[in-house]
Amino acid sequence: MFVRIRGASLYFDVEGTQLAVDPDAMREKPTLICLHGGPGLDHSTFRPDFAPLGQISQVIYLDQRGHGRSDRTSPDSWNLANWADDLACFCDTLGITNPVVLGTSFGGYVAMEYAIRHPEQPAGLILISTSARGTGSQTRRGNVLEAFARRGGEDARRAVIRAFDERTPDAYENYGKVCGPLYNHRLLDAGALNRTIRNPEILPYFERPGGEGVEFDLTDGLAKIRARTLVIGGSDDPITPLPEQEHIVASMAPGLATLLRFDNCGHGVQRDNPEGLIEVIRDFLTGQDC
Repeated sequence: MFVRIRGASLYFDVEGTQLAVDPDAMREKPTLICLHGGPGLDHSTFRPDFAPLGQISQVIYLDQRGHGRSDRTSPDSWNLANWADDLACFCDTLGITNPVVLGTSFGGYVAMEYAIRHPEQPAGLILISTSARGTGSQTRRGNVLEAFARRGGEDARRAVIRAFDERTPDAYENYGKVCGPLYNHRLLDAGALNRTIRNPEILPYFERPGGEGVEFDLTDGLAKIRARTLVIGGSDDPITPLPEQEHIVASMAPGLATLLRFDNCGHGVQRDNPEGLIEVIRDFLTGQDC
């Protein structure tokens, strides 16, 4: 399905109905909007693992501007403010109220920017394997280098330094070969790769020298978020290590955010422990303590 907002046609898909049939009434279920990672990937990264959540919520998968089946648009529109405002307009256009917004990795950047810019909209946030600051942050850089060294030794550490310092196609290609296999304990199957519609132009643009992926810092804005928030990190995540999730929680209003650590999991958590992730998301959506 497509909806046209803010000059772009955005693709979305839905799993589960909005209304559940109770014996004497139609009961509204929570709406969960899922923002994929990348940048450059699409909503297929959530499927089929998130299908069980359709039993307790209406799950909406959104291909963000420039991604997947949505309009590519132009690079000057590929920024966090635009992606966040797209989501707010998407909700207004479709009449979605009080959504829970889930963002993984890059999708978490967008989810935080959205909740900062539109604090009245979301009822909840689920932030998985993400960071409030870009790869140019010296603190994040130190956390990433330490995590990759633990996972892949000096070769991985050197590949990260080269990628972060040079930000060239050759440096990124070397990073992918050396560091890509270290993101998770379980390898991504070929079928999942084939299902993904990629836009290979977004990541180099977003992470270019001086680009937003390098320079952004949402730290000061996090105090504006009013939605209850679940922050999830993997103990073995090398690109958004646990100290990055701890930083998010510490920067939000006291008591608003809860941090959950998944042991023996890497980036995204879902690939290494999909059942455990679905369980804690289900608990959050149904109002149970996580």
